[in-house]
Amino acid sequence: MTPLQTAEITGIVTETARLTREQYVFPEVGEALATLLADRLAEGRYQQAADPEALGRLVTEDLQSVNQDRHLRLKFHRVAVPDTEDGAVLAELDREADLSLGGVPLVERLGGGVARLKLAPIIFPLAMGAEPTTAGFNLVARAEALILDLRECVGGHPEAVAHISAYLLDEPTHLTTLYDRQDGEYRQLWSPAHVPGPRFGGAKPLYVLTSKATFSGAEAMAYDLQQQGRAVVVGERSGGGANPRQGFTVHPHLEATIPVSRSINPVSGTNWEGTGITPDIETDPAEALAVAHREALAEVARRGGDTHSAAEARRLLAGGTEAGHDGEPI
Repeated sequence: MTPLQTAEITGIVTETARLTREQYVFPEVGEALATLLADRLAEGRYQQAADPEALGRLVTEDLQSVNQDRHLRLKFHRVAVPDTEDGAVLAELDREADLSLGGVPLVERLGGGVARLKLAPIIFPLAMGAEPTTAGFNLVARAEALILDLRECVGGHPEAVAHISAYLLDEPTHLTTLYDRQDGEYRQLWSPAHVPGPRFGGAKPLYVLTSKATFSGAEAMAYDLQQQGRAVVVGERSGGGANPRQGFTVHPHLEATIPVSRSINPVSGTNWEGTGITPDIETDPAEALAVAHREALAEVARRGGDTHSAAEARRLLAGGTEAGHDGEPI
């Protein structure tokens, strides 16, 4: 990669400072950070950056030094990205969607009427992920309990989060409100009234797995469902990124990602920025699936009466096998 010249560094940092001042959802912090970048540029801090990756690292350290907003950064992209609004992230999402089956890499039956659906690496925009998401949630709709695995999910598109939430609720629900700095308006996000195919619904047991890697839109899903009293969150405290971002290409390999709005939950009146989501059942993320499965089995057994799923759940809780009704292969 071609080394950066002094004039290039000056232009990149100056443009990043301008965007931070004009776009960041918290104007006073944006102004302070823009001044900080200008001061560090004048001091020669960034001239030590031999390439875009090094410059991105240095500028990100300074951008996150005031309020530790992990969405606010100068992100390096090894593959050159288009000079369009959010062009960098869209190009990256297209590659990731191809590698992850549209963001639904795993659906499985765990036994006792419990299903697990994994979303990773992010919850893709509906244009990229609607079909695999619909297929996955249609497949688990008949389960008696569901474990939604977000331990490796690092983000998500707000409309896609609302779409998925509708499969886990019975009726349109106000999930969050987004405040946008540029127009000063508040926009409510609701789960839609209609989704393709059957829903898992809003009554059956639901568990959401989290880790410190769970971030941004994935946290939004976990937090919204937790605040609505719809899901039990199991695992580790999440990463703490609640301010939706927008991307601006400032160099073929560098994207200034600036949070331009903030989330406000209608139940809590706040969000998880900087704190992460506190699990209802806190455990090592490596153990979260086993813990959630046992909780789900106990709930299926309690609710199920004489159903096959309840009988199997009771056997599994007692240490039996997952095979046929008498412990023999079907």
